[in-house]
Amino acid sequence: IASGLEVEVELISSDAVQVTTGDRVILRDWGGASDLQGEVRRIDPYGITKYSALGVEEQRVRVEIALLTPSEERPALGHGYRLEAAIIVWQATDILTVPESALFREGGQWSVFVEKDGIAQITAVEVGKSDGILSEVISGLVAGDKVVLYPSAAIENGSPIAARTQL
Repeated sequence: IASGLEVEVELISSDAVQVTTGDRVILRDWGGASDLQGEVRRIDPYGITKYSALGVEEQRVRVEIALLTPSEERPALGHGYRLEAAIIVWQATDILTVPESALFREGGQWSVFVEKDGIAQITAVEVGKSDGILSEVISGLVAGDKVVLYPSAAIENGSPIAARTQL
């Protein structure tokens, strides 16, 4: 540990089960010019019940993160300060992704509408990991395929479609 400071975060239990000791952590929005580096050191073996700002009951798990960035690179950071922690539970390079907003269920499997010569074609896809914004596409699409974002119920296989342009 670079100094006596450590970071403590509370994760929703469904997120905490994906985290393991040793996972890399990026610490942002702490007030400095660059991100800080950390590493998960401990995951509590039990959850606690808390209520969200909306009054929703949640199970939370405490996770301790060691700061790896040397203290001279974060001189103003102190006890009780607020920051954002991004725990890296999976990473890969050279994968095909699709926005979550393009995916929908059709016949029990994930599908997207692909634009082919101005026509919407329903295409089954196999998805892998997801971060809630983008999903890994294991099969069904190739790089360069154009997919329909937020497909409405009015679109069906063979519907004519056109790209929207931004002004």
